[in-house]
Amino acid sequence: MRSTFGEATVRLYHLDAVTEGGAATTLFYGPLTEALGIAAQQPDDVQGGLFIATDNDVVAYLDLIEG
Repeated sequence: MRSTFGEATVRLYHLDAVTEGGAATTLFYGPLTEALGIAAQQPDDVQGGLFIATDNDVVAYLDLIEG
């Protein structure tokens, strides 16, 4: 993910790979710091399908926190 800041507006969503064609469900739209907190509270199996989208990039939540 390109450089960003804690108050950058992001979309936190879950991509359900089980549903045919995949289904994206938005969990939160707002500051990055809040999105990361919400993502951290999700069960491990849900975290694997979480993505954070900024205005110019998308990154998997687990890649972001492990990087």
